Amino acid sequence: MHTPLIPDDGFYFGLMVFETLAIEQGTLVFPKEHLRRLAHSLNELQIQPPDSDPLTLETLKKEASRCHDSRGVLKIAVSEKNRIFSVRENLYRPEHYQRGFHLQTSAVRRNETSPLTYHKTGNYGINILEKRRARTQGFDEPVFLNTKGQICEGATSNLFFIKNGRLYTPAVKCGLLPGIIRGYLMNHYPVLETEIYPEQIPEFDEIFLTNSLLGIMPAASWDGHLLPSRRETLRLFARYRRDFMLRTDIN
Repeated sequence: MHTPLIPDDGFYFGLMVFETLAIEQGTLVFPKEHLRRLAHSLNELQIQPPDSDPLTLETLKKEASRCHDSRGVLKIAVSEKNRIFSVRENLYRPEHYQRGFHLQTSAVRRNETSPLTYHKTGNYGINILEKRRARTQGFDEPVFLNTKGQICEGATSNLFFIKNGRLYTPAVKCGLLPGIIRGYLMNHYPVLETEIYPEQIPEFDEIFLTNSLLGIMPAASWDGHLLPSRRETLRLFARYRRDFMLRTDIN
């Protein structure tokens, strides 16, 4: 039985926080990190959860057990008066990684001065609208620049760049959500956080995207500029899968 939605500031104004967790063979990936980020965002945005019952790992595991797909998704949404869980199948398949994602620079600018930029909130509509628009034009992921013209993030992803074996990623201050897989890479590899501009794209050997459902996804092109190399990206992806003993059938 579903709990009825109670209209509140989350419903009317987008003042709610959500997390999306991958479920691999019945196991949640990075559940502690997702819980930590959720609690941080609720605190930063001054959203008081609907009751005193804490959101625990056991709660997440119980909700995730409702998903019967080998690769699934658990979504949590929390506002002042609501706590909602849902499960579904993770639709990313081996052929997506083999093909790679085609990226397109969005005409919409990310506001790096807004505190909402740095949290996963109900103010997510432009991300979805831009992703739908990009797909109608044959692209997989739109990429936002900030008001200074610097590269920030994809509509649903963080971005990494490889040049001569060195990893680069936009600095958080450029206006992006610090993702869970982004954090994993930052903790395991020397990554330079910096300011990156669209005109620098041809200088990089490889580009890839990260989020909790994708893991690590190679980019095939950006605004028509082809990125044929993905050797280092797939090596990082294989290491990520091994670290969490996840089944990998992606070559």
